[in-house]
Amino acid sequence: MSVGASPETRNPLTSSPAVNGGSTVPLVPTNTVTTATGLTVRTRIDPVLTVDDVVRQLCINLKIKEPPANFALRDETDELVTNDNLRRKIKTKVNLKLVNAPSREARETAEKLRLRDDATTLKMTLFTLQKYIREEEFAQAFINCAGLSDLITAIFSAHGNTLAYALTAMQNLMELDYGWATLDDAFIFQVVQILSSPQSLINVCRPATAILKKLVEADPTSAPGTQLAASSSRGPPTLPADSVYRYGFSVVFEQMRKGHGFLETVISRLGSADTAMAQYSMMLINSLLAHASDTRWEEFIAELERLNVRKAVVRLMSSHTIEDLTSCILDFQANFIRVTYRKKTTLVDVETEPAHAAALKAIWASSKLTELLDENGQVMKWRLLGFDSENVEQEFNEVGALGLECLRKFIQMDPDFPKIIQEQLSRPPPRRCPVAKASNDIVEMLSEHWAIFAPGYSTSTTFQPFFLDFYKVHSLATHFFIRMWGESGAASGDFTRVAALVRSQAKVALRSENVRAWHEVDHDFTECEYRGVRERQMKELEQDDDLLSKIPVRNLRAKLYKESFEFVRQQRIQCLMQGAWFVNALPEKATGSRDSTRRPNRPWRFIRLDPGLKYLHYVDSAMKFAVRSGLEDLPDRIEVAAISEIATGTCAAPPHVLRDQHDLPPTFPPVASPLSFSLLSAHEGSLADQIAPDQSRWADWTDGLNMLRRDGGHVSSKETAGFVQALTEIGLKIKLLDLSGEMVEIPSGLVAGPPPSNTDFFFSELM
Repeated sequence: MSVGASPETRNPLTSSPAVNGGSTVPLVPTNTVTTATGLTVRTRIDPVLTVDDVVRQLCINLKIKEPPANFALRDETDELVTNDNLRRKIKTKVNLKLVNAPSREARETAEKLRLRDDATTLKMTLFTLQKYIREEEFAQAFINCAGLSDLITAIFSAHGNTLAYALTAMQNLMELDYGWATLDDAFIFQVVQILSSPQSLINVCRPATAILKKLVEADPTSAPGTQLAASSSRGPPTLPADSVYRYGFSVVFEQMRKGHGFLETVISRLGSADTAMAQYSMMLINSLLAHASDTRWEEFIAELERLNVRKAVVRLMSSHTIEDLTSCILDFQANFIRVTYRKKTTLVDVETEPAHAAALKAIWASSKLTELLDENGQVMKWRLLGFDSENVEQEFNEVGALGLECLRKFIQMDPDFPKIIQEQLSRPPPRRCPVAKASNDIVEMLSEHWAIFAPGYSTSTTFQPFFLDFYKVHSLATHFFIRMWGESGAASGDFTRVAALVRSQAKVALRSENVRAWHEVDHDFTECEYRGVRERQMKELEQDDDLLSKIPVRNLRAKLYKESFEFVRQQRIQCLMQGAWFVNALPEKATGSRDSTRRPNRPWRFIRLDPGLKYLHYVDSAMKFAVRSGLEDLPDRIEVAAISEIATGTCAAPPHVLRDQHDLPPTFPPVASPLSFSLLSAHEGSLADQIAPDQSRWADWTDGLNMLRRDGGHVSSKETAGFVQALTEIGLKIKLLDLSGEMVEIPSGLVAGPPPSNTDFFFSELM
């Protein structure tokens, strides 16, 4: 049979002739088409035809009396044949099936869900639904015939694998930007209950977790086009009544609070032996952290801290399944940088924040001190702990609620705290170590060490387990400060000197934290003697510029760091929009077999990010060619929102593909390339496996894609991190040259004067 000429059916096992003007010309069959009745024909399809034309001619040739609109073509894997992929399937001689059109299949599926004849039929219907609902034509028809309500009913009543299929179908439907705006609180609570049950199957929990993650991210500010509208107006974005961007953190968190033990169960699944389950749970926690609303932020973070989520993530860092979770863990670190920064910039206010008042009350009670009067008859309370004044709120101005929490944790971790304070009070006032002031200085020092300069910026390319145990490091460093104060015989004017000594030791103790053990850090803070630390510090001072350690300079570096990060981020995204050629690679798990089914048909792929930052458009080719600007040459695409992780070093070049004349021939079995990366989906596996032509292109794309993701923000290459640091240091030196050239003296600190006694003043406009 030939589609595109007058066909004639023959034995399906032999070639069929094509009739053209009365003469018979033997043709090599290129495709096999099987109908629903089991009839199989070999046919040659003209690649210039559209799918509708092919289906129409097949119906005519096979004498099918139903309208051609009722039918469609699928391949053996049930992938729908479209105008975009028809030519490729013809060329590769894929076996095709003539089946119901997606719209017809959707109507029949909805009817089967509505009838619910028996458990087996329901299970098979949902199994089919989870595959087809990703197709937009099917999904539109399914929604139009009220199939969504039947799917929700199944989610409320099904169990086991049937429930897993129903949840996966809902998850796949929610990849569309429409059609699920009617999901209500009862549905969200049902999903929460499913996840809250420790008995729920893993294949049930995975799609349920993904559904909640999608709902958390579907807030009004995430709707396409609303960011620009919000920036140009002061009010919230206005959305259509049927918009799916009507949920967000607050809506989901309200139902989470009703679910008994929900967060506890999700965090416990971080230790699941199933890597995908741990990954789904990490992604949900990251989305909650990234989208937490101001009104519920403190409550949510406090609950995470109570459940010790940081400890669970640190355990993951040493897990054997870590390769699949690297990106999620780096995202978590970046999110906790934001959390820590927010705490640091939240002012302590005992009148409006009951938690702050309770913390200060607990600190004072733990000290077991009583108020005294100084020589001027003024009450001494907080000064006994080592603050400079009795205005305790002002004492925490630079470190905020983070400093308050650290001091409280420090006291909780050390039952001998009252003895420490009594020992200091037994000394002459000039010789007393200001413990509380030292605690705040340690907070500032650790914030600088881990670059907690601004929300949303992190250039760490490795795991930071010590950062995730911030309070423990703070406690060790504060004890070290107190010990150095005593061993050095310091007096009240030596605070800056001792603080510099502690900074020097912290750099040593916290070095290479992704490979060092806790006992080594503990040893560096507890066992090192003053003399050895001082000698090393003196050598460092010979090489360092004292100017860079001054507080105003450190603040300037923090500001420049933020600007540099944003500059590099924009540059990386611009590289994605320009596009680049990559080698289509073999996934590492498929490299051990020469007949791998994942071997790419064409060795080269050009990828470009669209201007809307929503899709990666690409084309596969047997050889490189000049790709025009725009997206006309790039027929296929990957949705950026579907990318859950950018894994690196995951795949190898296929045989007989050399990226350039200097490339070495591939070996067998193939070895994963250090320039490879995979775009992983949480439920579809790998969406793309690529090898970059060089290190720069690899860094551009892996970091650019990470920075583009809604729950991302971290970088994975040392090259990008190095650029940010280099730009920061260059900018800092330029700024300092302006000052040093004018011989301007930079003070070590700036002391704010007392606030005005009234509002009867104005700021003069200096000319």
